[in-house]
Amino acid sequence: MSEPSPPGARRVVLALGTAQTLAWASSYYLPAILAAPMAREFGISTAWVFGAFSAALIVSALAGPAVGRVIDAKGGRGVLTVSNLVLAAGLVGLGLAQDAWSMAAAWLVLGFGMAMGLYDAAFATLAGLYGRAARGPITGITLLAGFASTVGWPLSALLEESFGWRGACLAWAGLHLLVALPLNRLLVPKAPPPEQRSAAPEAEAPAPSRLTMPLLAYVFAGSWFIAGAMAAHLPALLQAAGATAAAAVAAGALIGPAQVAARVAEFGLLRRFHPLVSARLAMLGHPLGALALVLVGGPAAAAFAVLHGMGNGVMTIAKGTLPLAVFGPGGYGARQGLLGAPARLLQAASPFLFGLMLERGGVQLALGVTSALALTGCLALLLLRAAPAGVVQAGK
Repeated sequence: MSEPSPPGARRVVLALGTAQTLAWASSYYLPAILAAPMAREFGISTAWVFGAFSAALIVSALAGPAVGRVIDAKGGRGVLTVSNLVLAAGLVGLGLAQDAWSMAAAWLVLGFGMAMGLYDAAFATLAGLYGRAARGPITGITLLAGFASTVGWPLSALLEESFGWRGACLAWAGLHLLVALPLNRLLVPKAPPPEQRSAAPEAEAPAPSRLTMPLLAYVFAGSWFIAGAMAAHLPALLQAAGATAAAAVAAGALIGPAQVAARVAEFGLLRRFHPLVSARLAMLGHPLGALALVLVGGPAAAAFAVLHGMGNGVMTIAKGTLPLAVFGPGGYGARQGLLGAPARLLQAASPFLFGLMLERGGVQLALGVTSALALTGCLALLLLRAAPAGVVQAGK
């Protein structure tokens, strides 16, 4: 199933991977560090700030299909370049916000920037450039951007300590303009004309079943709900399961390396197989870790973090590679937007819903729900079968 690396792809992967790291660190991973000082200054709760962030994710979900259609028609270089301007504008808006409402408005601007500048847009750009051979480059940029939290959280904390949270936002805006924008504009090639892309040879294979889109949307929505819930509540979850505060923090630090290790395995060992194989395995990581945590308790905190992190790391890749293998590169951007919309909406709601389950029903109920989502997602993937030509059909 592996495709040879396209000519010049390494330069593009390095450019997009670096720009994606900056984009994720300065948007999705920003509230974890800056929500508390923002809330203190405006005299509001941190929940208010995270609510504004959730609204940004909803904006991103709603704008995603339109962004994908633009990339399908014109290529992704221009969209990614504009995304840096929009993200910088949102960050400047945050840095200059005078009250909670202007802060919330700035988050909505960031939501549009996330729709234009995060993984879905980058994946669609690569699909437009390389067609089915984009699997390797997609994996490559997730390898680099897998360090976004590892880089972003300490850097945001350092900037906040040195210049305050407003200065941190303005510094991230400057990095978009001085680093990410030139990378996207100068090192990402212009997409070939639509007629040239449509004339590119494609392996003949039967069209996917009508069930394929709903099944994939369910898989991605479930996995993104789990990822959002764990990103917001992992330390609290592990402590509720019996781990000490220090052990919970140490276990949480393993997720980043586990994600990157799994992506290396996908890039090296699993790329010879259809993306369905790695996606099915990835969906089992969270429930296996949850089983260990429920049965063993606190001592299994590290095992849970590693298994969850590995599964989440591969599913991030599958979000880009599975639709490419199933449907091909034609209309990829718009399809990614449609598949990603329910995932982002659920991800926006996941911190609140998982927190409520953890508070009302404890560890067993909360992990029972997320494990059920993962297992039924794996079942949905089993209903899809890999075709030899690289196309997937719903099982008859």
